[in-house]
Amino acid sequence: MAKKVLILGAGYAGVEVALTLAKKKRPKEEIDITIIDKNPYHTLLTELHEVAGNKVPEEAVAIPLREIFKYTPVNVIKDEIKSIDFSNSYVASENHRYEYDYLVIALGSEQNFYGIEGMDKYAYPLWSLKDAIRIREHIKECFIKASQEQDVEKRKKLLTFVVGGGGFTGVEMIGELSIWVKTLCEEYNISRDEVNLILVEALPVILCTLSESNRKKVMRYLARKNVNVITDSPVAKVAEDFIELRDGTKVDTYTLIWTAGIRAARLSQPIDIETGPSARIKVDKYTRTQYPNVYAVGDIAAFISGDEILPALVETAIQTGRNAAKNILADIRNEKKEELSPKLHGIMVSVGSYCAVSEVMGRKFPIFISIILKYMVNIHYLFGIGGFELVFRYIKNEFFYKRQSKSIVERHFTVLNPTFWLVPLRLFFGYSWLVEGIGKISGGWLTKPLLAGLPADTTTSASVTETGEVVFRIISEHTPAWYAWIAENIIIPNALFFQVLIVLAEVGLGLAFLSGTFTFIACLVSLGLNLNFILSTGLYDYNWWFIPAAIALMGKSGHAFGVDHYLIPYLMRQWRYFVRNKKIKLLLFK
Repeated sequence: MAKKVLILGAGYAGVEVALTLAKKKRPKEEIDITIIDKNPYHTLLTELHEVAGNKVPEEAVAIPLREIFKYTPVNVIKDEIKSIDFSNSYVASENHRYEYDYLVIALGSEQNFYGIEGMDKYAYPLWSLKDAIRIREHIKECFIKASQEQDVEKRKKLLTFVVGGGGFTGVEMIGELSIWVKTLCEEYNISRDEVNLILVEALPVILCTLSESNRKKVMRYLARKNVNVITDSPVAKVAEDFIELRDGTKVDTYTLIWTAGIRAARLSQPIDIETGPSARIKVDKYTRTQYPNVYAVGDIAAFISGDEILPALVETAIQTGRNAAKNILADIRNEKKEELSPKLHGIMVSVGSYCAVSEVMGRKFPIFISIILKYMVNIHYLFGIGGFELVFRYIKNEFFYKRQSKSIVERHFTVLNPTFWLVPLRLFFGYSWLVEGIGKISGGWLTKPLLAGLPADTTTSASVTETGEVVFRIISEHTPAWYAWIAENIIIPNALFFQVLIVLAEVGLGLAFLSGTFTFIACLVSLGLNLNFILSTGLYDYNWWFIPAAIALMGKSGHAFGVDHYLIPYLMRQWRYFVRNKKIKLLLFK
């Protein structure tokens, strides 16, 4: 009889459990894997500030679960669990009951208001996609109202935005907002000097887990963005149009974005399980709870490493989730379980699009490298859960569909033009390469060696020997010495072989561009061939335009009236299917 593994929650930890089980389950093992979440999507919680700050659309951080678990045996159920009966091994929602042999609790965390007066009623927490959308629309509404408001004091309140919490999320939120307000000010004809951005932190410093040098980098950047950072000042009270700090300072505002605390997520009904600080569930070295068949992972789990509980980080979620999956399989197979030895590689914080700091494996990196690392970490994660489709979607939203005010250079890179305008160029480019290849075939390139190494004519690479034979000289007066050595010792002695390669490449490029097949790769090959010609005999008047044409055609030119429109998505689906199932399915339409 099949073993039923039930996973509650499709956050970072829950998704990792399900994917690991699906990947490591043996073909003959009867294991039913089911993941339940109240939403039909997986939320990239670390990127919520980009939605709240209107950098990317909401679909950029909401990944449909059906896409993540496509081509896997994982069952996805949209439901909200209300209670858990550990004695009888089932969980229940309002209308359904789900039995299990193994249960993984991966419900994550929720905002913590710490009992502060008015916080739950008037603050805008940032802990879910709905929160991020609500904040984004509220900020827009504030600017609309301010543009029409005649009362000076009320207008000032509308244009004062406070972020509570100087941790990762709070700093990222205020950084994103500091960029967005430039666009909002232009759109609603409001002076940037009227907008007041404030970051409030209860501790003496922001980003307390970072080194002092990195904190100073962030503080300098926020100062340039006219962000007022107030430290050692806990929020004591929140009202509709002001907040009050512990020292009695009053800040008039309609907007407090709250990022300053989390606690373990709760079900509507209490569950009988041992918990620790912030209501996190106690687990052992195998990520098991007090019940042998129940595991807890991610933010909701209190896993003790050394003398401390693992922090609520994405790395923690992924590692605890993977460990739980492995130990469930070990239990099913009657094998030895694996203790979790967490390895946290570091932390990074992005403060808008143009500033980031990182401390990875004990090293601190410059701002520019930190920005790249941030993108690479997200790409690595998205590739792991969804392959190339999610990576390309991420790149598109981060760079091409970016909504905020852009730098002068950025504006040129983020303008999307319809690719069908490239079709005439692509067809002519393909025709030109095909003519090149056919011309060489007619000249005998496939039948006899024609490449020579004597100095070439200044106008053409072809010359006639004393015997009347036409040869093509691939060394000229401007050929680098290292390339001349390669030509004399490798290419010319094997002239016919390299001639065939060149002819096949040119004909292949012609067909690729004409049909719109693998155009990006064809552009790279085209550039490579032209580089080879530059190093040998140089480019001539009739083909110098090949280089700019190849660069221009890299922009998805084969997706308009070309095979790439169908082929590239098909290959992406094949890759996903192969990774999940280790085999190929030829007819894969969706």
